[in-house]
Amino acid sequence: MPCRKKPTGFNSKAVQPSLRLAIETIGVLRSHGYTALLVGGCVRDRLLGIAPKDFDIATSALPADIARLFPRSQLVGAHFGVSLLTEAPGVEVEVATLRCEGAYSDGRRPDEVTFVADPAMDARRRDFTINGLFEDPLSGEIFDYVGGRSDLRSRSIRAIGDPALRFEEDHLRMLRAVRFAARLGFAIESDTSAAIRQQAARILLISAERVRDELTRILTQANARRGLELLDDAGLLVQLLPEIKAFQGVEQPPEFHPEGDVWIHVMMMLDQLRQPTPTLAWGVLLHDVGKPPTFRRADRIRFDGHAEVGAAMAEKILTRLKFSHDDSEQVSSLVANHMRFKDIRKMRISTLKRFLRLPHFEEHLELHRLDCLSSNRRTDSYEYAQAMLSEFGKEQLRPVSLITGNDLIAAGYPAGPRFKQALAAVETAQLEGEIHSGAEALALACRVLSR
Repeated sequence: MPCRKKPTGFNSKAVQPSLRLAIETIGVLRSHGYTALLVGGCVRDRLLGIAPKDFDIATSALPADIARLFPRSQLVGAHFGVSLLTEAPGVEVEVATLRCEGAYSDGRRPDEVTFVADPAMDARRRDFTINGLFEDPLSGEIFDYVGGRSDLRSRSIRAIGDPALRFEEDHLRMLRAVRFAARLGFAIESDTSAAIRQQAARILLISAERVRDELTRILTQANARRGLELLDDAGLLVQLLPEIKAFQGVEQPPEFHPEGDVWIHVMMMLDQLRQPTPTLAWGVLLHDVGKPPTFRRADRIRFDGHAEVGAAMAEKILTRLKFSHDDSEQVSSLVANHMRFKDIRKMRISTLKRFLRLPHFEEHLELHRLDCLSSNRRTDSYEYAQAMLSEFGKEQLRPVSLITGNDLIAAGYPAGPRFKQALAAVETAQLEGEIHSGAEALALACRVLSR
């Protein structure tokens, strides 16, 4: 039933551009006799005092009506009657025709969609009560047909209607429940939680890309640790990331890891993430993935080669989840290199400079900082790396090459695979400060090629 609440900011002259566009769009639709309301996450977030990132409009206007009233709109979901109105980059709203849905035979999308004029019918086909709220931004009136206001107050994630049916319709909703609960600091209502545990294995029927995106949101939005704990409680973690589930109970040497097992260590790191990039978040999650298979007891607990083993495992996991080549390469590099910090003071100058200029080294540095703070709390290697970055600067880390392969050809050497060895030797000497001119570089390269 409708209730009245006037959120602050809707009548402000300083209103954010996307909200202003949404209000203007609603005004146009209503002036032509159509129902038009804000719906979903933007209503939920405003009631929670969170600035929405996106604004969605639900309307009784059919897609053809929307196209007629907004000629520059783009139909982005023909089957679902969804159009996108863009005013400028980053200033856009989605307008969707109110609808009810038939059965979901593929566990992802409805086989049949029927457009309707009643917001209450539209509300009942949505996933969770807190996402089924409608709002009139002109009057501040909230329309709640599914008990969403009550669940916002009690901080609960509750499926609309029968939770088992909601998750049978779209299995990805199980991950969305976890994401909303973690991000908002809510609990998953008991019947909803039980339905997720009963159907957890069905998450494997969802495409890897959709799973990847939801997991990444869980890791990069607020409360990543809580998100992983909820995934575990719901039985989803063992289905999607059994390699992470394997962290539990894997002991670590107390002299280096007084915090406890590998699971506790990684959870502590996730707890300290603050607006991470996706690659950093996945790097934190996977950096010790090689520990369970390399665990052994000798003079103490050891994980010989776990960084190298972990990098190979991380690559397989990321490939399974259809990550891009660039993202997979960066995360695998974070895993492969995370143990190198312990030897940073012993490195040759050339080795140190090459380490410090790894792509996105700021992510390596932050992973190491979190690693330290979640174990022995010794950050001397982190501080040394920062000091060296400041001391060397970009010119010393990536000096202009003194010679190229063309110089070697001009000197009479035939092009071949040994050029790489010669040029690497030149770069090492340059990084070490042993040579400074093209003549010195060419002389060194000639010595290498003449061996």
